[in-house]
Amino acid sequence: MVNRFKVTSRQTQAAVFGLLLCFLLTIYCGSMATKTAFYDPITAELRANNFDSAAAQIEAAKAKKKYGKKDRFVYYLDAGLAWHYAAKFDSSNIRLHDAEDAADELFTRSISRAAVSVLLNDNALEYAGEDYEILYSDLISALNYIAVNDVEGAFVEIKQANEKLDLLEQKYRNVSDKWNEGIRQDTTGVNINYEADKVRFNNDAFARYLSMRMYAANGKFDDARIDYGLLKRAFIEQPHIYDFPMPDVKYIPENGTILSIVGLCGLSPVKEALNLRLRTDKDLDLVQVLYTDPALKDTEYSHFPMKVSEDYYFKFAIPTLQNRLYYTDRIRVHINGDPVGELELLEDIGKVARETFAAKKSLIYLRTVARAVAKGLVAHKQKQKADNGKAGGWLAKLGIDILTDISENADLRCGRFLPDKIYVADIDIAPGSYDILIEFLTADGTVISTTEIHDYQVLKHGLNLIEAVSIN
Repeated sequence: MVNRFKVTSRQTQAAVFGLLLCFLLTIYCGSMATKTAFYDPITAELRANNFDSAAAQIEAAKAKKKYGKKDRFVYYLDAGLAWHYAAKFDSSNIRLHDAEDAADELFTRSISRAAVSVLLNDNALEYAGEDYEILYSDLISALNYIAVNDVEGAFVEIKQANEKLDLLEQKYRNVSDKWNEGIRQDTTGVNINYEADKVRFNNDAFARYLSMRMYAANGKFDDARIDYGLLKRAFIEQPHIYDFPMPDVKYIPENGTILSIVGLCGLSPVKEALNLRLRTDKDLDLVQVLYTDPALKDTEYSHFPMKVSEDYYFKFAIPTLQNRLYYTDRIRVHINGDPVGELELLEDIGKVARETFAAKKSLIYLRTVARAVAKGLVAHKQKQKADNGKAGGWLAKLGIDILTDISENADLRCGRFLPDKIYVADIDIAPGSYDILIEFLTADGTVISTTEIHDYQVLKHGLNLIEAVSIN
């Protein structure tokens, strides 16, 4: 009997090998993509105000290696925020301090590696956090210290946050120098210089507000007045961030003392992939980047004058920030059953995120284009070598095309549990014991969630500050 399934030719063997190669490349490159599905049940617990459960699920995800070693900053930030919402302030601070340490350690290392090798995919690098993530890890940590009556600890965190903002523009000038030095020494022949964008954010309103209230609570009204002035400047000098009225905050009580209420709501933007295509023209010495979205297909995104030796056309992706839906429109306060007013918007974290990410996004984009051009040249040469006119050669070329395309996954890593907005109210009130109800409302007045605090002791001396959270 003839065995019809016996491999009898080298050509067929090559074809089988080519198919296996394509399969293995698909698996490998898929492992370089950012995994986000495990966040869904955690986010569901947060939306149900089951904060302890959400924090426990993050720890379980860490134990199951959903957060890799190179993603440890993301774990520290996610866990630190979840434990904060769960009012486990010490546990939160342990993670948030680890996040800060990781950010300091990993930033220089990841930039150095990126500058040395243009071909290295961003997902292969250690994630050092975005500047807004690092900023708010300090400010949430300050809230943790306030909650446990450690005002000095809170001041340290706020000072660190302000110092990082002061140095932000210099940070990216240093990155620019390191990148341009590395690209000149790169052997791929791709030379795209990076000039750091101007950072248009150096004064955070929430940091100034917390500092103002803590100084005032300690009777340091001159220091509180200085922070109040800096808070006003944040709104005046940064209208692209603070494009809403400054809230009516206070540092001197009119009728006894001040009760401050801070409301955190929504979830900040997350990264999603913008898929693009790169086309080179060796006759025009041009690299052109095109949209792939059906509505904008083949419309130019940007272009670079660059000498290239071959014409080719393939896809790549870059991260962009996308807003997330939530329903809170306003926050109302009742004291002893009587409505006393609503909180006012102080901080739009989404706007801060976009502004600070813009400084880094241009570097991500230039690096991705440089990598795409370099890999395209390498892929073109490999396909020429593989082209033997037979099935095995054709499949090898197909495998090279697959590898070139699917290895260009955008790095979508980010902290996913920062709030999107921060509201505040400073209420003049006499010292004493109060029942306080905080309601998160939709635009039509429907109550989404509530925070109730019974027998809250408003002190004549000291910081009276209540925090309420709803991410819906």
